[in-house]
Amino acid sequence: MQTTDYISTLAYEGRLFADVAAQTDPAAPVPGCPGWQVRDLITHLGSVHRWATGFVAEGRQEPTGLPDAPELADDELVPWFREGHQRLVAALSAAPADLSCWSFLPAPSPLAFWARRQALETAVHRVDAESALGGDLSPLEPAFAAEGIDELLTGFHARGTSPVHTDSPKTLWIRATDVADAAWTAHISDGPLRAERSARQPDAVDCGYEGTAADLYLVLWNRLPLEAVRITGDAGVARLWRDLTST
Repeated sequence: MQTTDYISTLAYEGRLFADVAAQTDPAAPVPGCPGWQVRDLITHLGSVHRWATGFVAEGRQEPTGLPDAPELADDELVPWFREGHQRLVAALSAAPADLSCWSFLPAPSPLAFWARRQALETAVHRVDAESALGGDLSPLEPAFAAEGIDELLTGFHARGTSPVHTDSPKTLWIRATDVADAAWTAHISDGPLRAERSARQPDAVDCGYEGTAADLYLVLWNRLPLEAVRITGDAGVARLWRDLTST
């Protein structure tokens, strides 16, 4: 996907998030974020968008913490969110291709990183909002979801701060059935997770996941149950992943 595709997806997902949040009781629990209510979800994502805008619009070179959300009445939350989301989309749309700023995962450029990361962040939390409201989830475009799987495996969980560690090494194979060549081998050990694209299933695999890219992405982020995809091999390894990534 191109950076412009991510920006378009961010714009769509943010509008959808706001529309869903506006229909949902601010006190409703968020199944994918235990302990959170919808008002917490709105203030979190609104703060993340303002945080990201600072790096893109101001070219910040050093990491900073999330800004504190203002004290808002429930009926002020969604308009506040919409304002921050629109500012982020505008900042990304206006940023030069050679933008220089801090980022924290591998990407072709800082601009590509922030566009991809914010589109994916917003999409996952849109799923959270829809889950809190109840009913069906809006679909994720397959190629976009596959990029999210790649970011999760080769980015987030490749860092030393990831909770995915085990004394007994395990190997996962993850294959999206609706995106060509979207498959990964992930090695869990007592060090950082090691993952690479792997179109062919390796001979020695402890556990396999197969499903649509969207379902796989949401299962790996613990937004759908394991039963949403096909698990082969040792299902205990899939449960181990879920336990480790739920902390």
